[in-house]
Amino acid sequence: MTIKETIEALREELRKHNYDYYVLDHATISDYEFDKKLKELQELEAKHPEFFDSNSPTQRVGGEVTKNFETIVHEYRMYSLDNSYSKEDLQDWETRIKKLVDGDIQYTCELKYDGASISLTYEHGELARAVTRGDGFQGDDVTANIRTIKSVPLQLKGSDYPEKFDIRGEIILPFDGFNKMNQERIEMGEEPYRNPRNTASGSLKLQDSAEVAKRPLECFLYNITGTNLKIQTQIESLEKARAWGFKVPQVEKLAHSIEAVLEFVAYWDEKRHDLPYETDGVVIKVNNLYQQEELGYTSKAPRWAMAYKFKAEQVSTRLNSISYQVGRTGAITPVANLEPVELAGTTVKRASLHNADQIEKLDVRVGDDVYVEKGGEIIPKILGVDLSKRSETSQPTIYISKCPECGTELVRREGEAQHYCSNYNGCKPQIIGRIQHYISRKAMDIEGLGGETVALLVNEGLISNYSDLYELTKEAVIPLERMAEKSAENLIKGIELSKNIPFERVLFALGIRYVGETVAKKLAKHFKEINAIASATEEDMVNVDEIGVRIAESVGAFFSSEVNLHIIERLQQFGVQLELSEQQLQGQTNLLEGDIVVVSGVFEIVSRNELKKLIEDNGGKVSSSISSKTSYIVAGANMGPSKKEKANHLGISMLSENEFLQKVKFSN
Repeated sequence: MTIKETIEALREELRKHNYDYYVLDHATISDYEFDKKLKELQELEAKHPEFFDSNSPTQRVGGEVTKNFETIVHEYRMYSLDNSYSKEDLQDWETRIKKLVDGDIQYTCELKYDGASISLTYEHGELARAVTRGDGFQGDDVTANIRTIKSVPLQLKGSDYPEKFDIRGEIILPFDGFNKMNQERIEMGEEPYRNPRNTASGSLKLQDSAEVAKRPLECFLYNITGTNLKIQTQIESLEKARAWGFKVPQVEKLAHSIEAVLEFVAYWDEKRHDLPYETDGVVIKVNNLYQQEELGYTSKAPRWAMAYKFKAEQVSTRLNSISYQVGRTGAITPVANLEPVELAGTTVKRASLHNADQIEKLDVRVGDDVYVEKGGEIIPKILGVDLSKRSETSQPTIYISKCPECGTELVRREGEAQHYCSNYNGCKPQIIGRIQHYISRKAMDIEGLGGETVALLVNEGLISNYSDLYELTKEAVIPLERMAEKSAENLIKGIELSKNIPFERVLFALGIRYVGETVAKKLAKHFKEINAIASATEEDMVNVDEIGVRIAESVGAFFSSEVNLHIIERLQQFGVQLELSEQQLQGQTNLLEGDIVVVSGVFEIVSRNELKKLIEDNGGKVSSSISSKTSYIVAGANMGPSKKEKANHLGISMLSENEFLQKVKFSN
């Protein structure tokens, strides 16, 4: 046997032992024997660097240091899931999806793992990259760290996997490993970690991958994403993932009804406490992938999946005081300051009281013993008051009437729950909040500039609005607290790079009330540049798809302010993108303006997503359901019979894929 053949044989043997132990939980060799073979392979590779392989088992020990994690745009967006908490929620969900797809619907039930979301990309059977969820659109490249996790295959088993695909999962830290890590920290006199989820998440961003390799992290996979996957169902995708070498806990169940789903939920709500890792609910997915495609997505979540959350943990603690925070829009949020209490693995000291109505409804008073839970086990909230412990001298809470920061009289608009400070340009928390929103990841994503630095810049008088950022110099910011020359350079560089951020994100960054990411995209696409939005009438606004009177009024109010117009003018002068780029405008027409189009069936020339993009690029609107407002249906093969029947009943015409592509003058 040649040296190369010996090396490859050792690699293959070690991969098998690694898979048996870390994926199947079944050791076929002693630790001593495994380490002996690994050392033999390391020595051979060191003597023969010409046979280096980044996917060799020897590469899992880490050692690569990453100073800055590169931001990677997800090829396929990582959506959030809608949550449900009751049988009624699930039944409502089922009613909605049955209106949108034909045929019998089956559900795959899986456990919802409580860890850090990850997207792994495989090309030609090898791990190409690993990216954190981030904001769903883009995340951090943590490939070097993920390579150290033994249950992540560096090279897939078998040969029937797609040439390229993404697989999504969760990086978790089992209880045994977490407890062992904490025992070691306590012995070294260090603070123990708070909970497995946060520790797993923090591990992904450690700069030295050798440190990550020391942590007993696991990776559970649950969703394959890509094109031409040749997979028909979610159950099949889990089976394929296992066959290719991924760790997929064998707990899934195929359910034929919501009642069967609830049986699975009830079983695991009780049995989850016996699991060796954290889980906070069940994920229910439509099993048929074609039906998933038909159902599509809302702006935030897939219509074909729902998370059923287990009942959150509750505790009782004392309410010591109520303070009031001022948000970037001037909204006042009352905050309960609590006697610190352990809840779902973290120490809770504060909880939102939302608004004056909520305080009145719960009759919450300072000095009360209150019941606290983590909504979705993330954000603490107060559920009620233990009246049996209330003092006889207790006084009802009187909501503040003036801004706690600038003293301006608060206003409460008709039909709104919150009070507002109207001192838009003079209330410091609003100014700081708007700039913090402007620099945030989903907005301008300015590297090197965080929320605390923004507050420092405002408090030191260096900036008073987000357009002032573009006049900052390295010399001006170096004197700031904890600001060294290198960090000052990075801050100025990050501000300069933000000039390349596309228009729709700049529009979102401006912080116009009610203009979130989705609304910003719709406005940018319709009006194409900032001046057209600024001069648009309320009627012009309302004519844009999904833009209502409330949004139109808010946009109008923003652009009626001379201060805001001056800031916009300065942003234009500094070179910030305030219009769609030529690349974005390319291929956009008004050919389908006013058309509401339903896409249904299987297509051959372009994918369903490409069809939807063609409709939107040509001024049309994609609808998921057929109604009297539908202009026509782009019908592919296997279109459901009930949809055809409904279309015929309403007299709605159907275009073939070819007819539609000719209509929009599409050419391959």
